Amino acid sequence: MYTYEEIREALMEVPKPCAYLHMESLEKNIETILELSGNKNIRIASKSIRSVNVMKMIMNYSDRFQGIMCFTADEAIYLYEQGFDDLFIAYPTWDETPLRNVLRLVKEGATITVTIDSVMHIERLEEIAKAENGVFLAAIDIDLSSQFPGLHFGVYRSPIRTVEDFTQVLERVIESPYIQLDGLIGYEAQIAGVVDNDPGQRLRNQIVRFLKRRSLKEIKEKRSEIMKALQKYGVSVRFMNGGGTGSMVTTREEGSVTELTVGSGFFNSHLFDKYNDFQLYPAVGFAIEITRIPEKHVFTCLGGGYVASGASGKDKLPEIHLPKGAKLTKNEGAGEVQTPVVYKGPIPLNIGDPIILRHSKAGELCERFRFIHIIQNGRVVDKFTTYRGDGKCFL
Repeated sequence: MYTYEEIREALMEVPKPCAYLHMESLEKNIETILELSGNKNIRIASKSIRSVNVMKMIMNYSDRFQGIMCFTADEAIYLYEQGFDDLFIAYPTWDETPLRNVLRLVKEGATITVTIDSVMHIERLEEIAKAENGVFLAAIDIDLSSQFPGLHFGVYRSPIRTVEDFTQVLERVIESPYIQLDGLIGYEAQIAGVVDNDPGQRLRNQIVRFLKRRSLKEIKEKRSEIMKALQKYGVSVRFMNGGGTGSMVTTREEGSVTELTVGSGFFNSHLFDKYNDFQLYPAVGFAIEITRIPEKHVFTCLGGGYVASGASGKDKLPEIHLPKGAKLTKNEGAGEVQTPVVYKGPIPLNIGDPIILRHSKAGELCERFRFIHIIQNGRVVDKFTTYRGDGKCFL
């Protein structure tokens, strides 16, 4: 773990607000992810990174990092242009122009897979493929949420909730000359994306862990039945994608899953401090600068209001990482143009000093900065562009 003084010294000459990547922490996270994922291949979730250089660095670290999970077709096209291949667009695309562009690249030899979960998706792809005289690579998205009395435990993604639902879509794909089934995806969001070790929520933690155990049994059975259905139709796929940072240790045990998706674990945004099964290092953060001191123990900084997406709540706010003991105020929180911080600790703070924060979600931070400053051995050694720095904004 690095100290406040180390980061303050490293970023002294860097204009603020600024984002940074602590290289030693990233490397520890990569090693932990490789260990926790067993022997599975790992697909990098681009939405949690949003920097071409960082993704290339991770891909080059181990041959078990194979492929990128993208969030839009335009992003996949851009990443292909940057030298990546095996690109899986894990969310359905309807817009005709990017689908045509994807298909043209596939015809030229690119491996870019689109997601489907309904006959409507299939018909849309067929319409475009006929016009382009091509064949789409596609993956079927299977819903893995659990239904408990009065509770939908999971996210609203695919309408394919049963093996019968899956079979109907599968049969339609098999009969289509314009779609080649390349893979399957089943994302257990209620395992991967729900914290279960929040220090301030002991009762909730116990309930969530109980629900996760119940849900995990259902998930394993459903994926097994899906694979049996594939075998019944004599169909094989290149990949079965599952998991996320929060579910590596359970998804790795499933023989039907060929690859895990990991994204947030590399940067380790603060939500991922609150999981029971693992601990990672805070590799990415951002610094805002103290610009005035309105009263004793209150330090007001420029910027800082980088709030995460999702249902609004305190957990979507950035958290102060360093100096330890510093807190946001209840009335202002992290503000659009200024953020007051209360600090009564032992480190003297003055105008011009930084306050170090961590974002709630990993990749979203990169939408606020053009560069990530690379800190190694206590100093800034490089800076990598984000998607924003590349002049890109995909969502």
